[in-house]
Amino acid sequence: MNQDPFKEYIRESEPDKRDKGYAWHTAIGLQAVDGLKTSEYLVHTAVRNIEGEISFEEANALLYDYYEENPARNASDRTEEADKVSVRIAELLSEKAFSFTPNQYLSIHRKLFNGIYPHAGCIRDYNITKKEWVLDGATVLYGSATELRATLDYDFSEERKFSYQNLSMDEIIRHLAVFISKLWQIHVFEEGNTRTTAVFFIKYLKTLGFDVTNDIFAENAWYFRNALVRANYNDLKNGTHETTEFLEVFLRNLLLDENHPLHNRTLHISGTFKKVKKPDIGELKPDIGELKPDIGELFHPKTARHILKLREAFPGQEIFGRSDVMKVIDIKASRASEFLKELVKHEVIVPVSGHGKGKYRFR
Repeated sequence: MNQDPFKEYIRESEPDKRDKGYAWHTAIGLQAVDGLKTSEYLVHTAVRNIEGEISFEEANALLYDYYEENPARNASDRTEEADKVSVRIAELLSEKAFSFTPNQYLSIHRKLFNGIYPHAGCIRDYNITKKEWVLDGATVLYGSATELRATLDYDFSEERKFSYQNLSMDEIIRHLAVFISKLWQIHVFEEGNTRTTAVFFIKYLKTLGFDVTNDIFAENAWYFRNALVRANYNDLKNGTHETTEFLEVFLRNLLLDENHPLHNRTLHISGTFKKVKKPDIGELKPDIGELKPDIGELFHPKTARHILKLREAFPGQEIFGRSDVMKVIDIKASRASEFLKELVKHEVIVPVSGHGKGKYRFR
């Protein structure tokens, strides 16, 4: 979102507008976990809903009409999916009803992806792997397809029996981090697993008495997903072990209004991206959301996401080359060269030396 129209609503004194503003802001922000971006039309529709001009049902109908009249619009970048899932997430987050059961979890997936995925609400029947940037191309070991329902039932049963009584907030947050990371790692669904898990988790947190109407999920959805990945990955021979420390930091910001920095580069297993060059006196480290020119308007959403990853990996005036781009974004040499040329053309980066195989930095 280029100009965030929801923050003023989150700060609204009127509870209904505040809650809807939070729900929409979170719904749209969560699309980032799958590299998706919503349309401007969706944002305008959301504002109308927050202002009370239209209901969620009417917002859904408007979106369906919009894409029926424009069937080819944004078909290649899944914007239609992002828009439709966003309005459904916003509606679910605005509802008070919730039950802590495996069926509720499956029901959320069905509601979010009905008509989008043929397997909406269904447990996957095959094993999966996914290359992760934060794991340098490795994958988490997800739940076995033959044991998914049993594993899901067991995790819910254990959480239902757990008592939070007399625990400190540190202990509560640590337990919540373990619970949600294990639920996510089962990976019950073929697609849409993280978005479903996030919606379920937010609604569960509300039943535990937490007021989560802030912008942490909306603005750090990608960090949330990478933290879930790190909580479920071991490579002991290379000194990497699963850890919930990153999830705990995320939850402290979410639940306790703390202000810990949430940078994706700190989660990368190589540790390469943790080394941030100290800026010169007077040099301000640019925020990832302040890249100029506006990448959201100039580039395809997938390309924009690649730029954000690269910007996080090389903040300030850090120098990088084609091989760095290949590693961070996981693309081939030819595509990395084209990518760099495109960024130079639009003045997002500037060459420091050479071209193609040269060195660059962000403006």
